[in-house]
Amino acid sequence: MRDLIPLVQLTADVVILTVRQELEVLLVRRGKPPFEGMLAIPGGYMEPGENLWQTAVRELQEETSLDGMAHHLELVGIYTDPDRDPRGQVASGAWVAMIPDPPVARPGGDAAATQWLPVEQALESALAFDHRVILHDAVERARRSLDQSTAAVSFCRKEFTVSELRRVYETVWGGKLDPGNFHRKVTRIEGFIERTGRTTTRDGGRPAALYTAGARKWLPPSIPRPEMSA
Repeated sequence: MRDLIPLVQLTADVVILTVRQELEVLLVRRGKPPFEGMLAIPGGYMEPGENLWQTAVRELQEETSLDGMAHHLELVGIYTDPDRDPRGQVASGAWVAMIPDPPVARPGGDAAATQWLPVEQALESALAFDHRVILHDAVERARRSLDQSTAAVSFCRKEFTVSELRRVYETVWGGKLDPGNFHRKVTRIEGFIERTGRTTTRDGGRPAALYTAGARKWLPPSIPRPEMSA
């Protein structure tokens, strides 16, 4: 008699981050047990014919009405603690999405409501399942991505100023960068950002040049992290 294969269900959870005055995360308030009424990361079960990436994209859209294919998604990790879900053994692939100027999210699926919270506040809150651990890991993943790749532009509008890009780094990393040094470094990295030829005064003061994302995906170690704010 063949050994029975234990049944393990698969889910995808999506940590959705944006930069406003602070680094913020989109959470949903669960409308069903388990953890009914608690805040959680948007997510759901993998359906037949899907891979986990497709599940993450679908759940992002179903639970928040955001288009998952239009945003930057990175795998954070696979979470397999057998006690992480009281309904049974459930393994989850967690993803982090980095988005600019998010629209008003509308709840769906198991979500009764959605809520943007500063990341620091969310990490101090009681979250469903092991979602506080996943959120912590996703934020660290986003910080490392800014070290190694051009992911910072994913937090910016299609056209942005160097000052707006710098504020992304400062907000995600939690410290101040020297404006002049930052401007010199990012504008000298070939393929990182491209000048559009247009300007804006939305930052206040003199007109500032507008840039768009270049074709480059990976960065040399040229933008050192600042000291983290207390």
